[in-house]
Amino acid sequence: MDILNVFKYHFHTSGVDTYLFLPPLVMLVISSCTSMGGVSGAFILLPFQMSVLHYTTPGVSATNFVYNIISIPGGVYRYIRDGKFSKVIFMALMVGTLPGVFLGYYIRIKYLPDPQKFKLFVGFVLIYLGTRTLLSAYSEIRPGNNRTNKFPPHKSGRITEEKFGMKSTVYFDNEPYSFSVVPIVLASLIVGVIGGAYGIGGGALMAPFLVSVIKLPVFIVSGASLCSTWVTSVVAALFYAFGPLTTVKANASPDWLLGSLFGFGGFLGIYIGARLQRVVPGVIIKIILGVTITGVALKYLWPLVDNIIMR
Repeated sequence: MDILNVFKYHFHTSGVDTYLFLPPLVMLVISSCTSMGGVSGAFILLPFQMSVLHYTTPGVSATNFVYNIISIPGGVYRYIRDGKFSKVIFMALMVGTLPGVFLGYYIRIKYLPDPQKFKLFVGFVLIYLGTRTLLSAYSEIRPGNNRTNKFPPHKSGRITEEKFGMKSTVYFDNEPYSFSVVPIVLASLIVGVIGGAYGIGGGALMAPFLVSVIKLPVFIVSGASLCSTWVTSVVAALFYAFGPLTTVKANASPDWLLGSLFGFGGFLGIYIGARLQRVVPGVIIKIILGVTITGVALKYLWPLVDNIIMR
């Protein structure tokens, strides 16, 4: 163990003491799995920072955004190169998410410096979306569903055309997938508030929503979801670092070095996940998303359950 102490480092902004190799290693593993469904992994990184590294000030949310800024571009590039980046879905997400992230920043600093109560709210949202995603996966593999019981390979191909409007359509290999823009904008506004306050960027919530509620295929959702998370993370990190409510007392500035180390591991992991998405069945990606999101939700909601049991 003494030899590992050579790699131990004290991060001054966050006050975290850990090994330099641990942050990138953790996020390499996590993001390789979550990015296959258009999720950067920041929603799992947050409880890791709080529970394992004991980083609990509002700056932990901002540090999550730094992770997103560095880790996501490789995955977005891969989706664009593979022809699986939907401009229409991306634009719909941004219209709602950007205003929401400003409000989320205000709520986090002004009303929720202690994240415990906010965890409960996020937990309810995550448990709903996680459950919906798992039910969607089950509907594909349940006994008697001969069409999908064989676990077909993840659909290959490219987005060939897009039509933007109140009723938008994305053509994947000339097969149309139509959807209404309004519910996506409204949902992304709410998600922007949650993501801006909690540091999850929004992809962890919007990707399952688009797949399980809007009924869009995961292979046209992932690229747009990741890219919208990246843009909102840049905006949110700057607000946390230089915003009008950011003071020494609020302690909301990101730990740029710690977030960057997480980001380097995530950069490689998200790129790997984007490549794996071409060969992993869509139902498997749904199961991965559903299980991980539900697991995090249960962790957030456990204090409430424990209080009810103890009464």
